[in-house]
Amino acid sequence: MGERSKSSKGWCGWFLVLVVAAVVAVAIVLFIRKKSDNSDKAAPVPGPPGAIEEKYSDALKLAMQFFDVQKSGELEDNKISWRGNSALQDGSEAKLDLSKGMYDAGDHIKFGFPMAFTATVLSWAILEYGDQMDAVDQLEPAKDSLKWITDYLINAHPSENVLYIQVGDPKADHKCWERPEDMKEKRPLTQVNTSAPGTEVAAETAAAMASASLVFKTSDSSYSDTLLKHAKQLFNFADKYRGSYSVSIPEVQTFYNSTGYEDELLWAASWLYHATGDHSYLKYTVQNGKAFANWGSPTWFSWDNKLAGTQVLLSRVNLFGAKGVSNSDNSGLQMYRKTAEAVMCGLLPKSPTATTSRTDSGLIWVSEWNALQHPVASAFLAVLYSDYMLSSRTAKLSCDGDSYKPSDLRKFAISQANYVLGENPMKTSYLVGYGDKYPKYVHHRGASIPADATTNCTDGFKWFNSKNPNPNVAVGALVGGPFLNESFVDSRNNPMQGEPTTYNGAVIVGLLSGLVTTSSVVQSFT
Repeated sequence: MGERSKSSKGWCGWFLVLVVAAVVAVAIVLFIRKKSDNSDKAAPVPGPPGAIEEKYSDALKLAMQFFDVQKSGELEDNKISWRGNSALQDGSEAKLDLSKGMYDAGDHIKFGFPMAFTATVLSWAILEYGDQMDAVDQLEPAKDSLKWITDYLINAHPSENVLYIQVGDPKADHKCWERPEDMKEKRPLTQVNTSAPGTEVAAETAAAMASASLVFKTSDSSYSDTLLKHAKQLFNFADKYRGSYSVSIPEVQTFYNSTGYEDELLWAASWLYHATGDHSYLKYTVQNGKAFANWGSPTWFSWDNKLAGTQVLLSRVNLFGAKGVSNSDNSGLQMYRKTAEAVMCGLLPKSPTATTSRTDSGLIWVSEWNALQHPVASAFLAVLYSDYMLSSRTAKLSCDGDSYKPSDLRKFAISQANYVLGENPMKTSYLVGYGDKYPKYVHHRGASIPADATTNCTDGFKWFNSKNPNPNVAVGALVGGPFLNESFVDSRNNPMQGEPTTYNGAVIVGLLSGLVTTSSVVQSFT
């Protein structure tokens, strides 16, 4: 009995030793893993485009087609069977050809402010992710759509201090429901000039021209030079004759009211610096940063507010370095980068400074009208900043003492993209044509009327009021999206949720291009 008891105690002792050893081993592994996760060692720089993520490839190919849906003018190589030539006389009253460009949303107005923003964001996407686009045969379509807008913008700027910023009468247009091919109403022109300035729209158009000049620099140097000439003139006009177009032309407040022009001046100067290498533009952003940039305060990137975009774009200069940048300019760039990091920290859901502007499922949600603009634009900036960190070998982002990696930003961007593509409580894709379930009653005149129907201004409303789904698919349209409670009403009479916009098209193309495959970004656009 005594011998058995001693043997049993010995066995128990060894068992305890083994258990303790196992616990210690697990603790060491977890410690090493945690230390590895929190190490200052940067992740490897991605090489050329890698494996294609089919989900994002399919979505990108659809999203790119929405630009074709929105084109005005005499269409070339038309890929949308239900679209045809339209607005061929636009600009004729001023002896200008303003037939090109794109319709803004489900209506037939050409609003220059959001259209120029569309061109700037599309240019940015091409410059950062052209290789990824090319890997899925979407680079040339992107450049073609960009040029369709910039051809219009060039013609809309007939002299140094005159810019046509709108074609059509929005109030009259909204009383009609007809195909653009059948429009017979007057299409009045609206301009900004020295006596009726519009700093924000002139500066945004300068940003569009400057960024596009980089896109076409190698493939069409003459066209690139033309764009850059217009960009410089428009920036000078915007800066010299400061004034909001919402004040000069009160009518614009109803549709695209501007909350200020300072952000567009910084945005345009940033793009002109990238396009020219002229340090005077960089100095402009630094010298005016304290007054204009709202340093330290995160903002939402949109057609109206370019601050977050500017902060990310100038962070690129700070992260990758640039020749000839003075210490004082570097200090200013550091402030832009710190504010960009504050934006990123606000987006990361587990960050101490995470924004509370989200749905229960994690979608960034800021505005009831066109709700998806902000999460998609935010995700685009997040994937950009993630790639800037990777390509510059920047290991960490610090948010009030907590550290996050580039992969955390990419994970956030993926979550927003996946929500749009159907991973949401409604189980619906908000990108028209993607997946099995997507909006069928999109608020879009051309999509809602049969291609063989002939309508005048008002008799097309029978199609608006029809209970049948749209006869034409507005392929690639990103609709407005869900309410805060994540509900969505698919109704033609619900433009708040169901109307797509061309500028939404630009940010979703940018986001999907960044996610379609992994790749490093270039250190310089030139």
